[in-house]
Amino acid sequence: MPKLAPSDAAQPVIRPLTQAAMFLVLTVEDGGEAAVRELVPELTALVRAVGFGRPDARLACVTGFGSAVWDRLFGGPRPAELHPFVALDGPQHRAPSTPGDILLHLRAETHDACYDFADLVLTRLGGAVKIVDEVHGWRYKDVRDLLGFVDGTENPEGVEAVDTALVDAERDPGFVGGSYVIVQKYLHDMTAWNALTDHEQELVIGRTKAGNVQLPDAQLPKTSHVDRNTVVGPDGEEQDIFRANMPFGSFKDGEFGTYFIGYCATPAVTEQMLRNMFLGDEDGNRDRILDFSTAVTGGLFFVPPTSFLDDPPPAPGAAPPAPSPPPAATARPTDGSLGIGSLKRS
Repeated sequence: MPKLAPSDAAQPVIRPLTQAAMFLVLTVEDGGEAAVRELVPELTALVRAVGFGRPDARLACVTGFGSAVWDRLFGGPRPAELHPFVALDGPQHRAPSTPGDILLHLRAETHDACYDFADLVLTRLGGAVKIVDEVHGWRYKDVRDLLGFVDGTENPEGVEAVDTALVDAERDPGFVGGSYVIVQKYLHDMTAWNALTDHEQELVIGRTKAGNVQLPDAQLPKTSHVDRNTVVGPDGEEQDIFRANMPFGSFKDGEFGTYFIGYCATPAVTEQMLRNMFLGDEDGNRDRILDFSTAVTGGLFFVPPTSFLDDPPPAPGAAPPAPSPPPAATARPTDGSLGIGSLKRS
């Protein structure tokens, strides 16, 4: 049987933006591993069950696992580039690394579909996990963030999206169709941001606010978000990630921000973007958006292919299943019968 292509093997990573999203980051309590392992093979069926009566909701769930919990849940090989999120301490701004064993990225056209799926999963897991972060995102205007700019403009499409976001056989043959995802919760200082003129905001972002057009190179500041997020590979080609960011906000808590979520076939690209933003280049150019947006969480997860979820490897340390004994040999009849019930030749 031919091997699946990455796009056929993948969880629903490459999907159009929906009206609603929910981001849940969980830690697995000591002794909770068995409950998590029991649930993992049922995740695909639970999505179908919740979404069956409301196909227009387009419910999708992407499940990722952090480095620390991987070896607690699964025996056998690890994804080649899975490691903890690396905190960054820049001269002015910091990207923290925060706890997280499991990421559930839920997307749907209606928020109730996300809610019902999360309710099923969390009820099943009970005390086996602890919720350490929960963000409810929603589509804002014409796909803008709360800063007023269109988000995700440079997302690759089609074959390029597959090449960007999904692991292929050359990179890691044991995890074709998987993806590395980095998440960060950013809180915006809306008072300070709104004190800027539109032109000043455009210089921070690197795009026009109304038309969503990238500023000409001659006018693009080295401290702009566009410039700091541009990563060029050894071959001179620009390297991309697949973003599924969502705005969120709470008037009660006074928190307004963007939940950053970036998928890539290797975490190295997203990590270089973050270094460009927080640490800057040799000339000290850092991302000026960080003067208005503060990262308060940071996590790195591996999203395994669907075949891995549906049939996970044995638990770590578990003995491999004993091979089935060969079928017993059947003696050939010597009485002239065919050996089928009581049928015999006359």
